[in-house]
Amino acid sequence: MKKRLLGKTGIRISEIAFGCVEIGMPYGIGVNSREDMLSNQEAVRLLQTAVDEGINFFDTARMYGESERIMGEAFRGKRHKVIIATKCSHFLDKDGRIPPLRDLKVIIRKSLDESLKALKTDYADIFMLHQGSIGSLNSDDITGIFENLKKEGKIRVAGVSTYTAEETSLAIGKSWGVVQLPFNLMDQRQKELFPLANEKGTGLVIRSVLLKGLLSNRGKNLHPALADVERHLTRYEELLKGKVYPLSALAIKYVLSFLDVSAALVGIDSLAYLHRSIEAANGQYLDDAGMELAEKLAYPDPDFINLPYWDKMNWLK
Repeated sequence: MKKRLLGKTGIRISEIAFGCVEIGMPYGIGVNSREDMLSNQEAVRLLQTAVDEGINFFDTARMYGESERIMGEAFRGKRHKVIIATKCSHFLDKDGRIPPLRDLKVIIRKSLDESLKALKTDYADIFMLHQGSIGSLNSDDITGIFENLKKEGKIRVAGVSTYTAEETSLAIGKSWGVVQLPFNLMDQRQKELFPLANEKGTGLVIRSVLLKGLLSNRGKNLHPALADVERHLTRYEELLKGKVYPLSALAIKYVLSFLDVSAALVGIDSLAYLHRSIEAANGQYLDDAGMELAEKLAYPDPDFINLPYWDKMNWLK
């Protein structure tokens, strides 16, 4: 597994980032309860196998159910081999307002302390705002809290996960060390910000690479509201002509074709998915002609590619 620098952090991470949400809570197409998930023992074994096969970057969050606890169990004795990113609990009120500074300090520190306890470690390599809003990114209070956590050695790098290009642009401009953003074959809007991130030394970790499984063999027999999306998925057969790999591999290779990207974050909940992801990240990515065709095959209405909304509408069940 090849590794890339994570911006100017000095940290080298595997091109495949192991997304740990699916080992901690029901998530993804066709996963409706814990009965559809790996057992604790199976999840531990999967994480350990990923380390043995060269993946060193693992992404989780305080809100990902049992994910952190399982990771703590899996990485006992292996902490020096892994780079762990976790995310703070949500703290905005129902109107999107940031709590007063005194309360904010308590919330953020409590979230981090709980994460470290579950992960069985005394520091996080990357600690991130979870779904950073414009208000949060403009808050000097929040920036100050994260800076103090770095000075105390409790975190190495401060980061933020974003949804919109506006949020990503602001996070890069505010010099957050790592930004995790959604980007994939269907929704390519944020690639315009990649050169800026490179210029500023911001590490980019790409999520929604497989669109919660749609850009794989799971993207069939979807909810009627996603009929146009399902039809569009068939168009990627044009990019797969003459290739010996599936759509999921194409989706990973597309993201990793951008040299400004540090890693493709892939949700992994089986040995089969682990091996397919590793096989896709083999250094053989899209050439100029492939990238040009991929750009033409972006979904024509990218605003519709909204996974949180789809979840809210139960279109992915």
